[in-house]
Amino acid sequence: MAVRDILPDVRGSPADCPLAPVLHHPASMPHPPAAMPNHRGWFMFLAIAAIAAATDLVTKSALFKSLGMPGEHRGIELVPGVLSLETNLNEGALFGMGQGFGAVFAAVSLCAIAGILAMVARPATRSDRWLLLALALITGGIIGNFYDRVGLPGLRWHAPLERRGAAVLAVRDWIHFKLDGIIDWPIFNLADSWLVIGAGILLLISLRAPPATDEEPTP
Repeated sequence: MAVRDILPDVRGSPADCPLAPVLHHPASMPHPPAAMPNHRGWFMFLAIAAIAAATDLVTKSALFKSLGMPGEHRGIELVPGVLSLETNLNEGALFGMGQGFGAVFAAVSLCAIAGILAMVARPATRSDRWLLLALALITGGIIGNFYDRVGLPGLRWHAPLERRGAAVLAVRDWIHFKLDGIIDWPIFNLADSWLVIGAGILLLISLRAPPATDEEPTP
């Protein structure tokens, strides 16, 4: 008896082969390796945000411990007529805007953080290092000022008389920049700086040219 009389004829299409159901069964096919979860982007975002918030809070604490409440001690002049360190309390928003709306800004801060976290949850955001840096700096700045707005430093108003002893729900500022006769910039802190730098990076990202594609334009 010839061998061809024993083996099945496989000269036809693959579907005609008696082994086709086995060869094409999903369990018999090799599976591609599962994609590893992208934790590096989250780590970078959280690390930068934590460092930004920590540097802001540490410098605020050190300056207020050294110079006391606003007006209690004379400031430290680093560059005469240009840069000095002096304490200030801001019940408004960035650079003193919106005085008296601290509670509103605190609520807006929480919404902003929630929105940023939703953005970072997207893989496309975590793959863009510049976008991740901008969002992390903004988050760190928001956390630093939010910490002050809800009164966690435990400060008490020392003046005016009618507010003496009341809890301070205001942002601690300590950097004073000015150019005599030209500009006297509102006193700010590192959190404000992180917010401005982050916003600036976002602006540059928005001006960035979109990635080139290989698709030909439709006639």
